[in-house]
Amino acid sequence: MTRILGIDFGTRRVGASVSDPRRKIATPLEGYERKDQAQDARHYRKIVLEHDIDLIVVGLPVHTSGQEGTAAKQARAWGAWLGRETCLKVVFHDERYSTVDAEEKLIAAGVKRQGRKERRDMLAAQILLQDFLDAGCPEVEAPPPPLADPGETL
Repeated sequence: MTRILGIDFGTRRVGASVSDPRRKIATPLEGYERKDQAQDARHYRKIVLEHDIDLIVVGLPVHTSGQEGTAAKQARAWGAWLGRETCLKVVFHDERYSTVDAEEKLIAAGVKRQGRKERRDMLAAQILLQDFLDAGCPEVEAPPPPLADPGETL
């Protein structure tokens, strides 16, 4: 079987993780400092070939309400670009709190600030991908929750 590539998108750094062939376990792969589109495209095409990837999951940073903001739009645009460059299907998966969870795990493990910065993105990608795998690899996104009726009291 082929593997899934999990991506924690960032405007400067991108975390990556990869599933095992059975698509049960996510493993951190790298934290990549973005360069330019040509170099980035070569980099990700190489990863796809080396790890036998056939699906890419990009984390979608949605607000706690479930609504998408600017960061989610950037992640969608970058994911669409990555799909075109690798000729692979890209799906988006809610990544709320994955970076916070990654930071907390690194602090708990006693990793110093500089080491956390270097590892945080790939650990966030692992958390995102593991959540996707645990959810059964849903390739159809759940619709965002409806907006509350302005007249409704919560």
